Amino acid sequence: MKKKFIYLDNNATTKVDDRVVSEMQRYFTEVYGNPSSLYDLGQEARKAIENARERVAKILNCNPSEIYFTGSGTESDNLAIKGVARRYQKKGKHIITSAIEHHAVLHTVEYLGKKEGFEYSLVKVNNDGIVDLDHLKSLIRDDTTLISIMYANNETGAIQPIEEIGKIAKERGIYFHTDAVQAAGKLSLDVKKLNVDMMSLSGHKFHAPKGVGILYKRNGINPIPLFHGGHHEKNLRPSTENVPYIMGIAKALEIAYDEFEEHKEKIYKLKMMLKEGIEKNIEGIVLNTPENSVFNTLNYSFKGIEGESILFSLNDFGIGVSTGSACTSGSLEPSHVIMAMGRDHAICHSSIRFSLSKYNTEDEIRYTIEKLKEVIDRIRRISPYKQ
Repeated sequence: MKKKFIYLDNNATTKVDDRVVSEMQRYFTEVYGNPSSLYDLGQEARKAIENARERVAKILNCNPSEIYFTGSGTESDNLAIKGVARRYQKKGKHIITSAIEHHAVLHTVEYLGKKEGFEYSLVKVNNDGIVDLDHLKSLIRDDTTLISIMYANNETGAIQPIEEIGKIAKERGIYFHTDAVQAAGKLSLDVKKLNVDMMSLSGHKFHAPKGVGILYKRNGINPIPLFHGGHHEKNLRPSTENVPYIMGIAKALEIAYDEFEEHKEKIYKLKMMLKEGIEKNIEGIVLNTPENSVFNTLNYSFKGIEGESILFSLNDFGIGVSTGSACTSGSLEPSHVIMAMGRDHAICHSSIRFSLSKYNTEDEIRYTIEKLKEVIDRIRRISPYKQ
C-alpha cells in the first residue's frame, strides 16, 4: 500500500473539499446548458451563476453586481491592473506596487512599464516583510492612478496593512487593488472595511478547483477588458461561463467562512507546534515569517543549506514543502520576497515554506519535525559549510 503523502504546501494549491466536488457534479451532468441560452436548461445554469454571485457577495460585503468570475487569480490581477491603468491613463500613468508581490502583479506592472509607457514605483518592506507605509506615501505623485498591494504574502504569510493603504489611496483619489489570493479563508474579505476598490481571489487556494477565480470590482470603476468576443460577465470577461467551477468556488468560499473559527484554531495550533519543534530541535535557522501573519504559514531559512536539497530530501520521506512560490520554484534566482526583507543571498536560497490546511494532523507535524531534523543534520554533516 502506498504511504500517505504529508502535504504541507497549501499556499501552492489545496485539496478540493468533497463537498465542493458534490456541489459541482450536477452542473457537469444535469444542469449543463449554456447560461446564454434562452431555453430552460440554459436559464437554470444562468440562475445558478447569479446565485453563486450573491453568495460570494455576501462574504465580501458587496453588491452581487460587483462580483466577476474569471479563470484564475492571475487573470483577476491582470484584468484589474491592466484594465484600470489603460482606462484611466489620461489621468496619469504612474502605478505603485510593492517589492514582495506575486509575479502575477509584478510582471503585469513591468509589462505596462516596458510596453505601454507606464511608470511604476516599488514600495519597500521592513525586515519583517510588511510594507513601509511612510515610503508608500512618499511615492505618491500627482499622476499616480493605481496602487496594488497584496493582502497576505504567499511566501512568508505576512499580513499587509490593507485597510490603512486603502484610506491613503481614497484620500488621494487613487484606485486601490489588492491581490487577496492568500488571504481567502484566513482573513476577513470585507471590502468595505478594507477600503479596497478591487480584489482578486483564486479558488484553488481555499479548496476549490484550479482554473477559477474571482474579481471584486467596485461599481463605477470600468476596466478595459483583456479579451473581446462576447457579452459575458457584464461585458468585462467574455467566454462562456464555467458553471461547475463557479459553483465550486462559491461553495468553497462559504465553507471557508462558515467554519472559519474552527479551522483557524486547529491550523494555528499545528503551526505553533511546528514552530516550536523546529526551534527546539534545529540550530542555525532564521525565521522569515513575522508575528503578524496568516495562521497557516511558516517560512524558515536553514543556514548553509540550499532549500532545494531540503525539499527533495523531505520528499523522499513523503513530505511536501516549498522553497517559496510554486510559480517561481523552478527558478535558480533567490526569493525576491526574502531578498526584499534585507536577507543575504545565502539565507534567501535556504528558505523553506511550510503552509498548512484543515486536512493536516498533529501526527503529520510530529513526523515532519523528526524528519526535518534528520535531513538538516545529514546535509550539514556532509556540507563543507561550517556555521
